[in-house]
Amino acid sequence: MKVKVNDNVLVITGKYKGKQGKVLKTDPKHETVIVEGVNLVNKHEKAKKSNETSRIVTEESPISVSNVEVVCDKCGKATRVAHAFVDGKKVRICKKCGASLDKAFAKKVKGKAEEPAQEEAPKKRTRKRSQKAEAEENKE
Repeated sequence: MKVKVNDNVLVITGKYKGKQGKVLKTDPKHETVIVEGVNLVNKHEKAKKSNETSRIVTEESPISVSNVEVVCDKCGKATRVAHAFVDGKKVRICKKCGASLDKAFAKKVKGKAEEPAQEEAPKKRTRKRSQKAEAEENKE
């Protein structure tokens, strides 16, 4: 599945066509996702204790993954998902604008295409004994 939890998706078919929402849960085995505010159903909940009351609860039910498309944060369009390798890891990429759909690699994909970042020189390591000795000499 190319859809992950917390992705913003657009429903492309069915009763809720055109509605956007956040993915709350995925089920790769059954190839379904639960999207916030989409495919709402009423469930009757019976009182289990004497001090509770029975009620009707509205909740989201699963829809097929094939009925949703991931919305790119950068361009704001629903897009198919492509893959690329960044730092040896497979990353999901927007086919329309080339931006990363994975939050952790959002800056690295664009930064890699433009120009590489300059690395800072590592700090010189000193021993604690030598630091204490220098501090005592400076006090005197």
